[in-house]
Formats: sequence, C-alpha cells, structure tokens
Amino acid sequence: MAGDELNTPDWATPSGLPLDRVYGDDSALGSPPYTRGLHPEMYRSKLWTMRQYAGFGTARETNARFRYLLDNGQTGLSVAFDLPTQMGYASDHPLAEAEVGGVGVSINTLEDMDRLLEGIPLDQVSVSMTINATASCLLAMVVAVARSRGVESASLRGTVQNDILKEYVSRGTYRFPVGPSMRLATDLMAATAEDMPRWNPISVSGYHMREAGCTAVQEVAFTLAHGLAYLEAARDAGLDPASAARRMSFFFNAHNHLFEEVAKFRAARRMWARLVADRFGIDDAKALSLRFHTQTAGSTLTAQEPGNNAVRVAYQALAAVLGGTQSLHTNGADEALSLPTEDSARLALRTQQILGFESGVVDVADPLGGAPYVEALTDAVEEAAMELLGRVDALGGAVAAIEDGFPQREIQRSALDHQRSVES
Repeated sequence: MAGDELNTPDWATPSGLPLDRVYGDDSALGSPPYTRGLHPEMYRSKLWTMRQYAGFGTARETNARFRYLLDNGQTGLSVAFDLPTQMGYASDHPLAEAEVGGVGVSINTLEDMDRLLEGIPLDQVSVSMTINATASCLLAMVVAVARSRGVESASLRGTVQNDILKEYVSRGTYRFPVGPSMRLATDLMAATAEDMPRWNPISVSGYHMREAGCTAVQEVAFTLAHGLAYLEAARDAGLDPASAARRMSFFFNAHNHLFEEVAKFRAARRMWARLVADRFGIDDAKALSLRFHTQTAGSTLTAQEPGNNAVRVAYQALAAVLGGTQSLHTNGADEALSLPTEDSARLALRTQQILGFESGVVDVADPLGGAPYVEALTDAVEEAAMELLGRVDALGGAVAAIEDGFPQREIQRSALDHQRSVES
C-alpha cells in the first residue's frame, strides 16, 4: 500500500529478514565451558575493543599516533616498547645503543611516561602494555602518572602482559632465571589484587610463539600450559586461584586459515574452562572464562605486493571475530616494510569498523556454531592440543618443560617445516 513502510525487526538482514540471537544449541553460549562464546549476546550487546598497537621512537611521537587513532574511533590503547625498555636498559647504556626506539617507544623516566599518556583520559580509556621483564616498573609509572592527574589506581583499566614464560620460548626479553621471574610475575598479580580491581595483571600470550613458527595446536597447548603454571604459582604464593583466574587474560594470533583459527579460539575457551575446573576445583563461572585479545599475524605479511596484506589482515580479523575475541589489533598493510604510516594505520582500524558496523557478522552470536566442519575442527584442535599438553605435564609442567627445552624444540621444528614448504 502507498505510504506503508517496511516494519523491520530490531535484528534483521538488509532485506528485512528477522535474525535470532543464536541458532542451534545455545547451551554453551555465555556459560561454561564457553565453546560458543563468553556472553549470551556476544557482539549484539557490545563490540570487541578496537585496540591498535603502536610505539614509535619517542613518547611524544607515540602519543601523537595514539591521539590520532582515538580521534578515528579506536576504543583502547596498546603500547609497544623498544627492546631496551623491555629488558630494563637505560637508553644511554652501551648495550642499548643500536636498539633505542627501534621497535617501539623508549621509556626511561616518569617524565617519558607522562609524555606518552599526555591528553589521554586514563579513567576512560583502557591501556594495554606489551611488557614482561620490566612490567612492574612500567605499571608503577602509569599509576604515578594517573595519580598526578587525580585518577586513583582503582579507576584504571587495562592490561600488562607480564607473561615471562613465553619469553624463554620465543622472544628472549628476560633478565632473570625462570624461578625469580615467576616470583616477579606473581608479585605483580598480588600487588594489583586489592588496589587495581579493573586491571588485568597478566596476559598469557600465544601470539609470540605463533610468530616464532608454532602451529595453531601448539599455540593453544603451550599458552594454556603457561596459564596453568601462573595459576599454580599464584596458589603457591598464597593467592586464591579463583580470584587470580578471574583477572587473567590471554593473547592469541590470527593466522590465514580461517576455519582452523575459528576452531582454535573455540577449543581454547572450552579447554581452559575444563582444565581450571578439574585442576583447581574452581566452579566460579567468571574464573573459568578465557578472555582474550587477538592480533593479526605479522609473520604472514610480505614485502612483495604489500597491498595484498590488507586482504590477509581482513580475513584474519574476520576469524578473530567469528571466534569470539574480546579485543582486536589489525596490522598495517605496510608493516613488512616499516612502522605503519597514518594511512595504513587508519585502514587497519577501518577494517575492524567495517567488520563491526557493515558486515553483519555481529548480528548473531557464534554464527558458525553448529556447522559440522567447524564443530569437527574444534574437537580436532582440542584433542591434539590436549595430547601435547599431556607431554608438557609429563615433563613436570610448563616451567620444567621450558628448562628442558621441549617447547622450544617443537616450535623450531614447526617453523622449519613451514619455511621448507614456502621455499618449495
């Protein structure tokens, strides 16, 4: 009839076809073991945090990039530090000379941190810091800067990586042996427990192991093994494991194989919920939830035809969203050549915004759940990862396995196999 308007439901396709919240079995959606996602509504109620990673040579340059990204719709900050800062060397140390400002921002003093966070509303914007050996020092600086601006530490939101175990496996930015380093990690967990209830004191990272060459199955197995080791260390230090688990977060890679990556995220959530319940006797639903940040895969980016990297990043980001991530960084298309330009950084952020506001993937919770291929692949990833985790347990757990060199050898073998396949 003339003048009649199509009465489209709240959740519908562009053609007006109504959409349900979830399709198929929703028993694992928003409740343990969280195979289908952490929240009943998933992205229908709130999008993931768009948290772009950035760090230039100086605090002032990095601050300018942060403010540019916030002005363009970014919803959280992620700080990349240079290697001397990561390893506790001042910029004028002889060993630091060639690396100052090379892969991130150089922070030497409280004044540097104040410049880095200038104009950033710390009581409104969450801050993530990829820092491990010197995590306690950098977090203390953030707290001091916040207090100087009248923001109490209890109001701060964010994450400090503080995952020292993967440094021995894949990155190398450690300062002390494994035992003392674990003590520092758990001390930071204890120190933030009362004063910083909104801060995640540890983010257990599989990302760097994946960048070093491990497979998706190895990424899940070794990351969860490290998470269990931190919970055991927290318990041994007198902390309540359930309380510690509630404030742990995780960090995963998103690689090129769309469906294996989706299955990986689903399997990791389910495995973590079951492992924590079985090994620590925890039944607190929040403590069983695996919350994670995802970054697209830097190791897949190529210097040849860098425009193709934007396509790779988009599909990797899609895998992270279909897998139920809570936070996401999308790489710049030119990162195989240099630090991202403003244009490529904006395109990387726009990739997330197009996914969130235009693609329709957020309209239904766990849209791939129930698909025979995805469910079978989820089971297969879990089975293979549990077998590998059993091998870690047989060596005495993650710390003993690292001291034995087991995960290092496994990752090196996978990296070599991959490189041979590329070259052939």
